[in-house]
Order: sequence, then C-alpha cells, then structure tokens
Amino acid sequence: MRKTTRLIVKTICATIAVGGVLGALGGAMFAKAGWYNIGALAPHWQFAYTFLEYGMHESVRHHASAVVAPAPPDAASLRAGAALYKANCVACHGGPGVPMANFAKSMQPSPGPLVDAARRWSAPEMYWIVQQGIKTSGMPAWKYHMSDAQIWQVVGFLSHLPRLSPQQFAVFDAGVTAAPMPDGPALLAGDALRGKTALGQYACQSCHLIPGVTGSKTYVGPQLASFGRQNKIAGQLVNSQANLVRWITDPKGVDPATAMPDLDVAQQDAVDMAAYLATLN
Repeated sequence: MRKTTRLIVKTICATIAVGGVLGALGGAMFAKAGWYNIGALAPHWQFAYTFLEYGMHESVRHHASAVVAPAPPDAASLRAGAALYKANCVACHGGPGVPMANFAKSMQPSPGPLVDAARRWSAPEMYWIVQQGIKTSGMPAWKYHMSDAQIWQVVGFLSHLPRLSPQQFAVFDAGVTAAPMPDGPALLAGDALRGKTALGQYACQSCHLIPGVTGSKTYVGPQLASFGRQNKIAGQLVNSQANLVRWITDPKGVDPATAMPDLDVAQQDAVDMAAYLATLN
C-alpha cells in the first residue's frame, strides 16, 4: 500500500513538474513570437481584465487591513485635499464636470473617474492605494512625493467628492494652493533598503542601470553597478555621502552643464539613496 501511495505521489509531482516546464516553454515561445499585441489600442481581454481587477481589489483589502484612519477631516483639510487632487490627480481621473486629460483617455486600463471611489473603497483602502500605487495600471505611488498628512487630505477629499456638483468642484479649493511636501523631522541615518525603493520611485532607473532596481536596459546615464568604488561623482566631487546627497538634490548647482535633471528629491530620500548607492561595489 505504501509503495502504491509513493508511486501516486511521484506521478503527481512528475506531472506537475512536466506541466510547469511545458507551460514555461510555451510562454517563452509565445513571447518570442511576438504574437501578443502589446499596443494600447488593443484593450485587455475581458476575462484578463476581470481577473486582474479582482486580484487588485483583494490585494488592496488585505494590505490595507492594518491601516487606521484618522479623525474625519475639517473644512480646511478638505480644501487642502481638493488643491492636492487638482494638482496631481485630475489629469488622469478628472472630476465632476471635468474630463481626464487626453493622454489618460487611452490608457489601458483606463484610470476612470473617482467620483464614486468612496462608495467602493474604505478610507484606509484609498489611503493605501494613493500611498502605494497599483502595479501595471499607471497609478503611481505617492509615498515619496506627498507627506502622510497630505495623502490623508486627498483621501478625505475623495470621501467628500460624491457630494460636489460640477459648480462646487470648480470653486471648492478657491484661494488654496497645493503646498509642497513639508520638511520632515530631523534627518535619520541612511537606510539602504529604503534608498533602493526611493531610487525606483524617483525613476532613476529610467536613465541608469542600477543593480537591485528593476528597469529596462538603458544607457542614457552611466551604469551605477560599481558606484561605491568610484573616486568622483560626475567627475566633480569626491565620492562621499555628503557630496552624493548634494549631487542628488542639486545637480545643476554642482555642474550647471549637466544633463542630470533636478528631480526634487527630499533630503531624507537623498540620504537613503546615497546609502544604497554606497553598497554597490
């Protein structure tokens, strides 16, 4: 009986292994053939869209389960959230009486309006989505570009949005401008793990090949694989943490002719990014 059981188990394991290998080979051949239309004019198949959306909803609910919402926002916080929404969100999501920008209309999947977001998501779930973003959807993570308080202001405004008419939406934030991300507490020692994430969130991999940071092969800027062993930063500064933070936050101030853009990197993020780059040997 034991031999029979072992034989059955081995047969099942072998079948799964062979099926996995054949599936991987089939997927590789399908990708190599280029048969799948990656163009945005061809929408996702409905079953694929439905499956991905279902998985997204369940993922958000799982990861947001530990988030605790603050007290309901006051009028000033709602107006601040409206200003942040109009400055950062309306281009993709529109608003009451305001269409999304032309580029967003053809995105796959469509960003869609957020007028009914509060009916579909709880405040902790909306907070998690705004802070963390959604992979493969075009929805960015705002964690490195808004403070925690600002994200909650946006969430508070989203909860209020269904009550606004187009006329009210147009003037709701009258006299309020979207304030920049406020200064944080005193700088902490560099956190290399957080710095690796920050490099991706400031799109550094769009110009540089950075070990550990996922991205396409690009040769716009120098590769950073051995950055920790370099003597100079951009041929200008001695390679130290302080100089690297200075370069990341103000490249034009170091070299006015550089093609390195000012990415508006927060000071703590620059310290963390420098800590990670120092590990690349």
